[in-house]
Amino acid sequence: MTITVLIADDQAMVRAGFAALLDAHEGIRVVGQASDGSEAVALSARLDPDVILMDVRMPEMDGIAATRHILGPGYPAAHVPRILMLTTFDIDDYVYDALQAGASGFLLKDALPEELVQAVRVIAAGEALLSPRVTRRMIAQFAAQKPRVTRATQALSTLTEREREVLVLLGKGMSNSEIARTLFIAEQTVKTHVGKVLGKIGARDRVQAVIFAYDSGLAEPAAG
Repeated sequence: MTITVLIADDQAMVRAGFAALLDAHEGIRVVGQASDGSEAVALSARLDPDVILMDVRMPEMDGIAATRHILGPGYPAAHVPRILMLTTFDIDDYVYDALQAGASGFLLKDALPEELVQAVRVIAAGEALLSPRVTRRMIAQFAAQKPRVTRATQALSTLTEREREVLVLLGKGMSNSEIARTLFIAEQTVKTHVGKVLGKIGARDRVQAVIFAYDSGLAEPAAG
């Protein structure tokens, strides 16, 4: 099955480079390019892509506002796309807000070509992705600056003790295999727990679970 991609970036050369790179790989097809957020919203509704590469900083409408429009209620396309935010900086003031808006993750623009291709495949498969260079540090720093979400208390009360342990480890950026080793349980068991956690806290993917862990106070930013 071919993964269709929309690229949104205000720099024409960046769009062209990403398009050439992705189109060169089997199973991926770039169906459109947008130069700002408002054009991305319009093209997304018309082209119905599987994945949108969304630059954070764009004129007219930035990538965060565009993400809110596309993932908000009333989206007219046949299915809701997965959005991968692109940023130039290791720590971007807007990344946390983009993830809260529903983006499935972010990747630095200086990532290796194969990392971008893999990111598109991961996002299209329904997984979440955060640049490994900044994942834990970024989430911890921004979560520490955000007010706690009071309504999270009720959601936390529905979790079993084991599910809370899994959520804490998710908050540390651990993969399923790392969680399995830490808790001395099977990786398939971890996958089951993660699925239950996502359902109970109303998170659409692991990224949202990480944010919830910090917002709720269950996970705390690391010192230093």
